[in-house]
Amino acid sequence: MKPMRYKGYPARIEYSDEDGCFVGRVAGIRDIITFHGESVGEVREAFEEALDFYLDSCNERDEPPNKPYSGKLLLRIDPEIHAAVAEAAEVNGVSINRWMEERLIEAVSE
Repeated sequence: MKPMRYKGYPARIEYSDEDGCFVGRVAGIRDIITFHGESVGEVREAFEEALDFYLDSCNERDEPPNKPYSGKLLLRIDPEIHAAVAEAAEVNGVSINRWMEERLIEAVSE
């Protein structure tokens, strides 16, 4: 299942039986931005309004907003695995980064 997105920001949304509504939070950033709604349409609208308010507030304060993940990932692995990955990438004619990206896409698409 893919997350709801707006302006490049993903949202994590859950249903709260206690509150009788959907409760969401902008994911992938340090700042806390929450929203809620009683239907998918309402929670989407609330998400967009909350994110717009956050971005406008950052702009008014002349502060850069938190950005979703940069696309850079530092990964520490066993040297033997590193060698095997490098070999697999070379055999496939791609960089280690490209090979790893393809494997990660496969893993999250299952």
